[in-house]
Order: sequence, then structure tokens, then C-alpha cells
Amino acid sequence: VSTQSTGHYYITNNLRDMSRGRGNLDPKRVSSELFTLTYGCMVAQLLKDFDSPDEVNKQLDKMGYNIGVRMVEDFLAHTPSAKRCTQLEEVADVICKQGFRMFLGIVPEIRNWNSAKDEFSMILTENPLAEFVELPPHCADSLWYSNIICGVIRGALEMIQMEVRCWFVGDTLRGTENTEIRVKFIKILEDSLPAGED
Repeated sequence: VSTQSTGHYYITNNLRDMSRGRGNLDPKRVSSELFTLTYGCMVAQLLKDFDSPDEVNKQLDKMGYNIGVRMVEDFLAHTPSAKRCTQLEEVADVICKQGFRMFLGIVPEIRNWNSAKDEFSMILTENPLAEFVELPPHCADSLWYSNIICGVIRGALEMIQMEVRCWFVGDTLRGTENTEIRVKFIKILEDSLPAGED
């Protein structure tokens, strides 16, 4: 994973201007760019630590799951008007219009529902995690660079008793026009009590 030199130059100049107290810098934009670079460094390290891009995909999903499990409380604390969803269409709407906006500053489009209405796609016309990124040739066809997002969605929904499967269908880093994430509803999870309690 490499940061394009123009992006690096842009970030470096922004940070230098910010440290010198020059105005007109949007702190949210700088924060977003720092997060993007930090994420890129993490993925690069995973590629060094593990033998295959498939294993890196699994690790990113696992990290995302752990983040998603903890993110739900923050989401609910900042969206007191959020109501309990009873249908997957409502869940999709909340994920895209509130969740993505709150945590990544984007709003994916919801498309491609199946006939059973238990599976849909989220289309990301922009992906903050993938800014300034080029995939190395050896993993350009196998690494899902932003796979952490799938884990976040799975973990967050599991905390509200919904099991889903989530995977990438396409990624602009791999040559597709848009980044597409597919979500499939599996089942509602029952509340479980600790062993020995009724």
C-alpha cells in the first residue's frame, strides 16, 4: 500500500500550515486525512505480518467487528431520535444515512435489493479510507483494502441482535467504477442469559 506523493505533499503542507497557525484549515478534513494515512500504515503492516492478502482481509474484518461492537453505544448516544428498526430496509437506511455519515462523513446509496428483501448493496461513490492509495501489484486482485468496514457493520448489527453477512463486491482500488458492499440478513439473534439464569 503506498501513499501517492501528491497526497503526501498535500497532507504535509496542511499540517505545516496548521502548526504555524495559518487559518482556513478545516480541522475535520485534517483529522480525516490523518485517519486515512494511519489506516494505510496499519494495512501496510498487516501485509508485512501475514503471508497472504486473504489473511489480511480476515484480520481487517476481525478488527472491524471489534470496533463495530463498541461503536453502537457511541452511535446511540449521539442519535437519541433513533428508533428500533423492524425491517432490513430501515436498518439499511440508518446504516447509510446516519452511521456512515457520523463516522466516515459519507452517505452510500442503497441499491440492488433481492426479491426476498433480505439482501442489498451499499454503493460508495467515495471512500475516505482509500484516498491517496494504490494497491501493490502482488495483491491488487485479492486484497479488500477497506474490509474493516464489513467487520464494523457485522459487529454493530450483532449488538442489536441482528446477524448479517457482509462482503465487498467491487472496489475502485481494484478497477471497478464504484465501491460496492453487499449485506445479507441471516437471522435475529435471541437475547441470551448467562448459564444458570432463567
